Amino acid sequence: GDDPMKRFLNLCVPLHKLALKGNWPEAKRILEKEEKLKHAAIARGWPTVLHIAAGANHIHFVQELLKILDENAIELKDTNGNTAFCFAAAAGNMEIVDLMLKRIPHLPVERGGNGYTPIQFAALQDLALKMVRERNELAFARDENEETALHLLAKNQTPLDSGCHCPEVNHNPIIINPGMKNHVVFQLVKYLWTAILDKHYGKPELDEIINHPSRLIFDAAEVGNFGFLSELISVYPSLIWDVDSKNRTILHIAVLHRHVSIFHLVHQIGNIKGIIVTYEDGEEENTLLHMAAKLAPRSQLELVSGAAFQMSVELLWFQKVKKIMLPAQIKARNSKGLTAQELFSNEHEKLRENAESWMKKTAESCMLISTVIATGVFAAAITLPGGNDGTGKPNFLKKASFLVFAISDALAFISSSTAILIFFSILVSRYGEYDFYKSLPLKLIFGLITLFISITSMMVAFSSSFFIIYYHGSKWVPICISILCFLPILLYIEVVDGR
Repeated sequence: GDDPMKRFLNLCVPLHKLALKGNWPEAKRILEKEEKLKHAAIARGWPTVLHIAAGANHIHFVQELLKILDENAIELKDTNGNTAFCFAAAAGNMEIVDLMLKRIPHLPVERGGNGYTPIQFAALQDLALKMVRERNELAFARDENEETALHLLAKNQTPLDSGCHCPEVNHNPIIINPGMKNHVVFQLVKYLWTAILDKHYGKPELDEIINHPSRLIFDAAEVGNFGFLSELISVYPSLIWDVDSKNRTILHIAVLHRHVSIFHLVHQIGNIKGIIVTYEDGEEENTLLHMAAKLAPRSQLELVSGAAFQMSVELLWFQKVKKIMLPAQIKARNSKGLTAQELFSNEHEKLRENAESWMKKTAESCMLISTVIATGVFAAAITLPGGNDGTGKPNFLKKASFLVFAISDALAFISSSTAILIFFSILVSRYGEYDFYKSLPLKLIFGLITLFISITSMMVAFSSSFFIIYYHGSKWVPICISILCFLPILLYIEVVDGR
């Protein structure tokens, strides 16, 4: 009778099943018999009976259960840190949410698993919007970190990752359609912002809400949350002038973190951009161009494959920002006496060296492959498939398959020879900083294109040659082999698409 496992199997497991089914009369009988089960963990992950019932959407069960639970039992968390209220919010049940809020009004600001608040879970199921509409005070409510719902939504490019798992219910993760979720979150941001402006527009309280404990527009700019910023600025354009403690606007933050969509906001603010771009960093006196000159965060660099292309993207970004700068600012020096161009060279020296090494290795490898192909197809052109009649005339000259062979073999030789010359020109380049702007990347792209054409043409030449020689036996064999020759191309396309 005292065996813990036996008690678990005899009491917790049946109660878990009853909560999932919503069978309150039977569950009540067990709870009256064993009072401790009201606040006990009854399954893996330590959910209570309230967690299970709330996540399973059993309104009557939760309603009756709340009558016999104290506040401490309602606020209990599972091993992931989620309260039963988080489960109800993730399940999208407004009635259960209301029942719990009547007992404990501050539940919406208690953080759950991974630091998310119930409002963030609710956003997945279109429930958060209903919650703030019915309880307007939630727009201003702060959690234990003094953050409002807007602060939480500002810090995420997509407020919860597309494949984010909500609290487990029945051990089946709930995965929400990201398109639906983004629409819901956009509506939520819009409503929260409108509610705050309606109450505090033009008042000091507005600055207090959006600037404490952190500046939410700068949080959004740092993570690239363009949708969030565009909504706030469209309603309250003055935010574009806000500066942080280092005298930087959201445009400066966007340039520093390489967020193109936010940078493009500058084109929507008209002539005043000429003023904003003159703002300098209060610490190092860096201009907007100096910020573009700094090395991009690793997370942004890794979006591009290959050090040479990373260097190219960095140069393109620097030139893009340079176009909106005033002529005097382009040559401006910061507190360390560096112009933006000098800072760019210093910051990107290691990347330039890596780009040079990567480009040379790639060109050498591709040049070797091109040489092998050129040698092979040249030999194939001399040793004709099917031989000749003794006078040098090919035996299968009038066959269509021979014409295919001749054209594809010639194309393979020409394209592979072109590739050799392109890769050779890459190897003898001087590898200056601005060679990576367009020259070297374009050469590499054209070289890879000609190499790919030569490989494809070589396969066509082989297939047609194989078809000519072995067509006189079992016809299906050369046909199948010829078709299978194109399998490597299909596999390559599949690998590239899946990357």
